[in-house]
Formats: sequence, structure tokens, C-alpha cells
Amino acid sequence: MTTQTEVDGTVVERATIRVGIVDDEPMARAFVSKILGAAADVAVVAEGADGADALELVRTTELDVLLLDLRMPRMDGLDALRELRRQPRVPAVVVLTTFHADQAVATALRLGAKGFLLKHIEPAELVRAVRVAANGGAVLDPTLTNDLMGHLATHHLDRIGAAAEVARLSARLRDVLRLVGMGRSNGEIAEELRLSDSTVRGYVSEILAATGCANRVTAAVLAQRAGLLD
Repeated sequence: MTTQTEVDGTVVERATIRVGIVDDEPMARAFVSKILGAAADVAVVAEGADGADALELVRTTELDVLLLDLRMPRMDGLDALRELRRQPRVPAVVVLTTFHADQAVATALRLGAKGFLLKHIEPAELVRAVRVAANGGAVLDPTLTNDLMGHLATHHLDRIGAAAEVARLSARLRDVLRLVGMGRSNGEIAEELRLSDSTVRGYVSEILAATGCANRVTAAVLAQRAGLLD
């Protein structure tokens, strides 16, 4: 899907980010849908009330991003994530939660969620987060706490250990990791560092292998924990 936007008097076509919202609270869905609907490049194309709905939406609707609540009746968000891992094509899943330092959030990240957002996020930040997720970036609420880092912890995620782990990387890999920690997609990193997309993909894979991080989200946490974003 594309939308037409006027830029300096010229009508241009822009790809639309297709979003699904799954939350058992109708007011929460309406609030998020209203915010995203105001963005020219975002369209809310499907909604659901529990994890079973999330599975159905992914099977029947072409989505770029799925905003998923964790605590829902019948099937919760974690069970939905476990089932989604078996699907051939899954959109970027971003967890919506009211609990920023909760074990369930950490479990969701391990199950493949691309990040998490607190439900009281500012509207502009919500739109930005959807764009980041659609472009392959990791989405971490800026109020990420040490408690959640503890839930995600591996051997290197205490602050001193994280800094030492990162110090073993080359300067170029640290640059890439810093941008991963900022939620940048591979394309955005490539543009900022003037590299090719394939080179950035190789660097990200090298970072994951060198640090033992399971995915971009845990790499982003590592970058934050090591002070790369300070």
C-alpha cells in the first residue's frame, strides 16, 4: 500500500507501514489507532483482542508491524509469540505493556519480539517506534530499567562486564553497535556510516557472534549497558 504526499508542491508516493493492534482493552486499541492514523505513512489495518486474534491477523493480513499486549484472556501475548515463531512470515512484533521491568517482557524479547513500549508512551515516540520496527530496528522504551536488564542478563550484561565485552570489538563494530542500540535499521546504519547494506548486515552478524547476543534487541541492551549511548 502507498499513500500520496505533497512535498514542495510535488505529489510523491510513499510506502505505508501496515500495522495490526492486539489488546484486550478497546480504549487502548482506539487510542493507539488514533495516534498512528494521524501519521501519513502509517495505516492501522487490523485489530484484535487476544493472542488467538494475533495469530489470525498474521495469517490473513499483510502486516509490517504487530503491536501486541502481553496480558490478555484466552491466549496471552507470550503464547502468541511462541506460536508465531512457527509461522513462515511474521511482522515485526513490538510488545505494548504497562510493566517496564517485568519477567514477561524479557521472555517476549527472547521469543522474538523486536522490542517493547510502555502504553503511556508519547504519541510522537509511538509513531517513531513503529517506523523503526518496520525498518528492522530494535525498539526499546527509553525508560528501560536495570531490573529489566537483569531479566535479560547473560554473563556480560552487568555494566562493567558489558563495557569490557564491547571494548574487545573494533572501533567500526562499536560504531555499528551504538547505532543498533539507538534503534537504527541496517539501512539507516549504512547511510550514516556510508557503508553498503550487505556490509552492515555482516557487521551486525559479527557483533552477535562476538558478544553472544541472541538478536538485535539484546545487542541494543548491551550497547546501553556498556554506556555507548551515554
